[in-house]
Amino acid sequence: MAEEIKSLDQLNQAVSGGAAMLADSDAPREPVRDQFGRSYATGKRKDAVARVWIKPGSGKVSVNGKDINAYFARPVLQMILRQPFSVAGVVDQFDVMATVKGGGLSGQAGAVKHGISKALQIYDPGLRDALKAAGFLTRDSRVVERKKFGRRKARRSFQFSKR
Repeated sequence: MAEEIKSLDQLNQAVSGGAAMLADSDAPREPVRDQFGRSYATGKRKDAVARVWIKPGSGKVSVNGKDINAYFARPVLQMILRQPFSVAGVVDQFDVMATVKGGGLSGQAGAVKHGISKALQIYDPGLRDALKAAGFLTRDSRVVERKKFGRRKARRSFQFSKR
């Protein structure tokens, strides 16, 4: 009987220890920065993958070594890249250096936006709530559907000919 009580005490300690571990996971997040004061994150959208570094600065954004206006010529794509900063309320406070490959321009802009959002949240965990509420931390999982055999495209059938 004493052995059972001992095991129940151990069980209670384990349960209370588990609760302590849960409390530790709810602890406030710590900012993560490298020796240069930058935060890094990877963003993805469609087939595009972006590697993004942010650091405090004047708001300069470079993508693949080019200015944002040169790389993303369409104003809509530039607006997409600036959305995380306006939602977080840190416009022109961070410099961004991104490398992106794969996909088209629209997918690349979405990947850089995702990477900027994740990097902002890593740099300052206090910005997480605003970015999460706007849906910027969630990877947009929509990708192009594969082509099926016996079909002209993914779902489109070949044209039917009666004769």
